[in-house]
Amino acid sequence: MRDFIKKLPKAELHLHIEGSLEPELMFELAKRNDIRLNYSSVDEIRAAYNFSNLQDFLDIYYAGAGVLQKEEDFFDLTWAYLKRCKEDNIVHTEIFFDPQTHTDRGISFATAFNGIKRALKKAEDDFQISSEIIMCFLRHLDEKAAFETLEQASEFKDDIIAVGLDSSEVGHPPSKFQRVFEKALGEGYLTVAHAGEEGDPSYIWEALDLLKVKRIDHGVRCLEDKELVARLKEEQIPLTVCPLSNIKLRVFDQMKDHNIKALLDEGLMAMINSDDPSYFGGYLNENYFQVAEALDCSKEEIKQLAMNSFSSSFLSEDKKNIYIQKIKEEL
Repeated sequence: MRDFIKKLPKAELHLHIEGSLEPELMFELAKRNDIRLNYSSVDEIRAAYNFSNLQDFLDIYYAGAGVLQKEEDFFDLTWAYLKRCKEDNIVHTEIFFDPQTHTDRGISFATAFNGIKRALKKAEDDFQISSEIIMCFLRHLDEKAAFETLEQASEFKDDIIAVGLDSSEVGHPPSKFQRVFEKALGEGYLTVAHAGEEGDPSYIWEALDLLKVKRIDHGVRCLEDKELVARLKEEQIPLTVCPLSNIKLRVFDQMKDHNIKALLDEGLMAMINSDDPSYFGGYLNENYFQVAEALDCSKEEIKQLAMNSFSSSFLSEDKKNIYIQKIKEEL
């Protein structure tokens, strides 16, 4: 099965670029930028990656992002992830970028964005990996800060396909950002949002009805609401599920408890993603491997997950169909 998974072309639609910062690169950038870390070794950082909840993870995530100072740092971060894409046969990726994580530290929007964009362009030239950028608002911050970030993005609008919503979910429902998303929609952005990971199904309803999202990021708690499941099935709303993340953050205790097969059985548009792979123990193929083994997936189910990743992407219909047909015919 592992060889089969490796050969599958895949799209990744739920990847936080800051969450792909490996400890080795964190140390390298800290040294380059003369930043003192609270950890004495790579092993000590990895030992700290035992989270009991989302907030525990976010605390170390934001601390780690502090080593990103210059455009070259953001290029190196993104390029390291794109090399993993090549290894995992990811042919299209739509990455999340959290500008507020950087602008709140005095790093300009342009510094971060230009480094990321330059790496994506190089991957397209060198590896033929296509990509899109999704700009996320940090939901633990206020609406005013999100409006300011949307304004900062205006200069780069042609290179940002969508806006999203991430960070601490509970206590920060999508409705908090309804007006920001209305403005973003008016400016031509697509919308996505994290919902139904730690938050209950009401967060998914709000994301659909108030933020007009094209995709739900995570969404695994939808099965608690039969009416919601019926809607997600009828409208084929994508759920960008992140299995290793869900285990690491205790959404499920073990991979054998994960509900991704149940989502497929319900006819939902679910697919596999890696979320914050450095922190959660694996990039895209590792997520596929562990799901396939723990849930005893068939090759047809794995193919369906891969096809769903393309169906749910922001690629043109022609490009989607090329990859889906390749999965159907060659595999």
